[in-house]
Amino acid sequence: MTTSPSRQRSAIRLCAERLGFALVGEAADLGVSARRISPFERPSLSTWLERPQAYEAIVWSHVDRAVRSVTHMAELIAWGREHTRTLVFGMLETGRPLVVTPEATASTIQQCMDFAHDVEQEARTISTRLSSSHEALRAAGRYGGGLIPFGYQKAPHPSGSGWCLAPDPETADLVRAIVADVHAGKSLVAIARELNASEVPVPRDRRAQLQGRPTGGRRHGRDFERFRWTSGTLSKVLRSPSLMGHRTHGGQTVHDAFGTPVLIGQPLLSNEEFQVLQNTLATRSNGTRGPRNRTTALLTGIAHCSGCEGRMYFAVRKGRPYGDYVCRATARGDVCPAPAAMRSDWLETYAVDRYRETTATQAPVSRRLLLESGVRVTVTKGRSGGGPARTAGPDVSRLTFTLGGPAGTPHVSKTTVTGA
Repeated sequence: MTTSPSRQRSAIRLCAERLGFALVGEAADLGVSARRISPFERPSLSTWLERPQAYEAIVWSHVDRAVRSVTHMAELIAWGREHTRTLVFGMLETGRPLVVTPEATASTIQQCMDFAHDVEQEARTISTRLSSSHEALRAAGRYGGGLIPFGYQKAPHPSGSGWCLAPDPETADLVRAIVADVHAGKSLVAIARELNASEVPVPRDRRAQLQGRPTGGRRHGRDFERFRWTSGTLSKVLRSPSLMGHRTHGGQTVHDAFGTPVLIGQPLLSNEEFQVLQNTLATRSNGTRGPRNRTTALLTGIAHCSGCEGRMYFAVRKGRPYGDYVCRATARGDVCPAPAAMRSDWLETYAVDRYRETTATQAPVSRRLLLESGVRVTVTKGRSGGGPARTAGPDVSRLTFTLGGPAGTPHVSKTTVTGA
């Protein structure tokens, strides 16, 4: 088990004490690559960056815990200036923290960029070395570390050198049972619901258990003791060529110099069984699978269902200029006791009007502005019936609007920290 998070927290606390900061929150994105993923896209940190009004500074233990890219550092500094927030990097090896205020001098900014350049070069060197090593291991059918496909476990390589992957007795039979359920006509949503009811750990939690780490974590601004199965999680497991015993990279089968799939061990499904499964899944998807686009819906992350407190998402209405914001508890593997829904144009108009009324402004309202202001709109499930009134406009008695946090929490001087 890594001790890095605890060391980082200790460094952050020491740095905060030296600067007279009060720590009020933490963002820990363990297992998320700071080289590839921008701070604004990390699950935990991004939720803090979206609401800068809740604190005055962010403290990292070191520059490489914040970014490993010159581009990302430039974006972070620009964000700090735009929102008048201070960035702090512990840098205990130098004896004093690097503090970047909104009014930081050119020399301080250059110092940050130099550090970012150094860690970016170091990350590239390590990545190149690891890529070469992993490429050789993949070609030999050996396990070189990283995520273990669901249904498998690490085992000694038959050659006596290194490791390979072998069926995991506890999850291999489960995978086969799931495949049987799919062929029996069960939907992925129904299968996910049964797995959650039986408290079967998802692949991510299963890996945590095997490594002796706590299950669950933070997702979409909420903390979970354990994650839940969803149709998306199941689809990812069932579509992986690793079920045939193939070594995979980037979700695709690795082939040797002769074009033959490199095997990692005993397959859970034969090639024929895997292809029949893919045909079944493809038939059910009805051609709807495609690349996901970044949302442009105004209230994503802002509209919430009162039944389960989960986010509501935009759903298109064919042939209509508007859509609906709907509860998506089933997509998360949850069962909402009172799933809410409302026409998108009604809910967006309500939110914008209430924001302008509350803030006494007529400025253009964007999703980013609403997120930064801490706006939250909660929708309660409607009642059946209602007659002509149902088409006249939104039932505002079903809606709750808050600004700046719970019950409109006012701005106070705060500091938030990140340990990863």
